[in-house]
Amino acid sequence: MTTTPAGPAVEGIARAAAAVLRRNDAGTMTRAAPGLYPHMWSWDSAFIAIGLARFDVPRAIRELQTLLDAQWSTGMIPHIVFNPDEPGYFPDFARWGTERAAARPAGVQTSGICQPPVHSIAVRHILDRGRERGGADEAAAEEFARGSLDAWTAWHHWLASVRDPDRSGLVEIHHSWESGFDNSPRWDAAYARIHPGEVPPFQRRDTLHVADASERPTNEEYTRYLWLVEQLKSVDYDDAAALDVVDFRVKDVFFSAVLAVASDVLADLADEFCRTDLVPGLRDIADRFRLGVRSTIDPATQLARDFDVRAGEWIGAETIAGFAPLFAGTSAGIASGQTALLRGERWMGDPRLRFPLPPSTSPASPAFRPSTYWRGPTWPFLTLLLGWAVDRHGDPELAADLRTASLAQLADLAFGEYYQPFTGEPLGSHDQSWTAAAALEWAGQLGVAAG
Repeated sequence: MTTTPAGPAVEGIARAAAAVLRRNDAGTMTRAAPGLYPHMWSWDSAFIAIGLARFDVPRAIRELQTLLDAQWSTGMIPHIVFNPDEPGYFPDFARWGTERAAARPAGVQTSGICQPPVHSIAVRHILDRGRERGGADEAAAEEFARGSLDAWTAWHHWLASVRDPDRSGLVEIHHSWESGFDNSPRWDAAYARIHPGEVPPFQRRDTLHVADASERPTNEEYTRYLWLVEQLKSVDYDDAAALDVVDFRVKDVFFSAVLAVASDVLADLADEFCRTDLVPGLRDIADRFRLGVRSTIDPATQLARDFDVRAGEWIGAETIAGFAPLFAGTSAGIASGQTALLRGERWMGDPRLRFPLPPSTSPASPAFRPSTYWRGPTWPFLTLLLGWAVDRHGDPELAADLRTASLAQLADLAFGEYYQPFTGEPLGSHDQSWTAAAALEWAGQLGVAAG
């Protein structure tokens, strides 16, 4: 049984985590990690803002405002905002080719795809921390939350319309990078059907920042990733044209779950600030996508599934995305069954685990690889999101268990990008900003400040 680290240990975790965020601070954005990820990633920044709010509310606001400044005229929030002062990352702004995209804001360098819409959850955290601190922090948090409602709402409506044209209640993605689960087994079959055309030569940099290249996606996988970029570039990232040219079209159940719960959070914020004009549309989005998530549950495995639009097939990979109903909110019966499965031996209850935390892929799955990115390792930021969601939906016991195990995992102070589930070894980039942010939020829930 894992026990919460003693008070002084948690204080040490919080201080070290705050130091990581300060070191990774690039002024108006936070580097996702030193070296490997020198720019701003969309959903990273939302979690980073949650961590920053524990000790610097104005800086947390600045983080999300920088992201909003990069919002496209369509409402899309791009998955990368490039820092022009940080050259050398691949694929860079030039490779994305978004200089030709009509919707991209002038003077801002971005990618041309998106990531899960966790941002309103971060706004809620910023507002709560500002009110706890009072004074100027409270005033700034309320001004930002109120003033950004229309922008976040436009983002949600873009996803609910452009990425769900048939109103299935499931968000369609056009690249596995949009899911955030880049090389997950969820996408194996869809990628296997892709035969890349001509991809300009490239030199990866991610493999230079890890001790073992097997922790990262393969070169074959990366070629397919870049081919999809070439396809989207060919239509200048036009939403309608992309449907005809892109080889990867998958309804993403986890992305859909995030949109459902985040839309409810955003509706709550709109209601709180008397923006009743926004509330019905956001509630409709939340309800539609929650039902969409529920509709994907496999009766045999009780896991939610993605759907490959090109192949017309369900994707039944045994990954953490299968617990999308726990993220979105669901009926008591479904939640009970999924929680029992999550706590069982195929997941958190596997006796080989160093810490009882859900791996990204079930250790019982033939696709499980314990050290490879989204094919097995545990991801602390995702543990935090799951803990927040189940607590919101009425399971504080599971949330507390996840917090206890996660703090024990992060007591090594490496703040790894992801962790080997059996050994507890930190993998990928160290001093990862959203991992540090998760530590700060867990510590803050125990009343431990960053100092």
